[in-house]
Amino acid sequence: MSQPAAAPADPTLRTYIEAHPRLFVITGAGISTDSGIPDYRDGNGAWKRRPPMTLQAFMSGPPARARYWARGMIGWRHFASVSPNVAHRALAALERAGRVELLLTQNVDGLHEKAGSLNVVDLHGRLDRVRCMQCGDITSRDAMQTRLEAANPDWLALNATVAPDGDADLDHVDFSTYRIPECTICGGILKPDVVFFGENVPRARVDTAWSHLERADGVLVVGSSLMVYSGYRFVLEASRRGLPIASINRGVTRADALIDLKIDEGVAQALAPYAV
Repeated sequence: MSQPAAAPADPTLRTYIEAHPRLFVITGAGISTDSGIPDYRDGNGAWKRRPPMTLQAFMSGPPARARYWARGMIGWRHFASVSPNVAHRALAALERAGRVELLLTQNVDGLHEKAGSLNVVDLHGRLDRVRCMQCGDITSRDAMQTRLEAANPDWLALNATVAPDGDADLDHVDFSTYRIPECTICGGILKPDVVFFGENVPRARVDTAWSHLERADGVLVVGSSLMVYSGYRFVLEASRRGLPIASINRGVTRADALIDLKIDEGVAQALAPYAV
């Protein structure tokens, strides 16, 4: 059976994209919800759930890390299986057409790369990598999952509600018996290679983004309320430079006063006509 034709592109969005061939694209959690990854905030920009782990809490001691990795061991089963949706594919198609100066994502799911985007800065890192906080060694999250499951076989039967960014709502559980693997090289603390709240974005990523913003002729924000300053600052700077700014997002954003074109609808619906 043939698939129904995609709805025609929003004429204002199409006009904007065609008028700005060097778009600086910023994406957030709203682009990945159609892939089955929950987001953190509601349409008013407020937290839907408890804010995510902070670096200070993670490094405070084994109890916090045991809670994080136990929940992550359950959540990874779903997170590792998700696939790009039509919105990811649309942005990859726009890049192939030469319309994207840079894709700056606040997400840690790697779905833009899976969809075929090449010029991507993962501002907050990637959840599919694990970093040693002592020696800096990088290993895969799949390898960490194997070690977590081998060290905690009694936890394999547990199920929990899927939460954002590979987390799971594993509540009312005693985490004191959960065993956390150490770095195989130096015995150091292992942490997902993502930027936690309270942690600085690596300078090289920020510098790369600034250099591309200088060459851009417009900004397109996709699926982000921009409540986190690490992404919002690029919109602030774009506004200061007089660059036009468009947003596709349901609900309020932190940058509403700066946005020239606001499309208040689902990301997949808005971008589907560009997926080829």
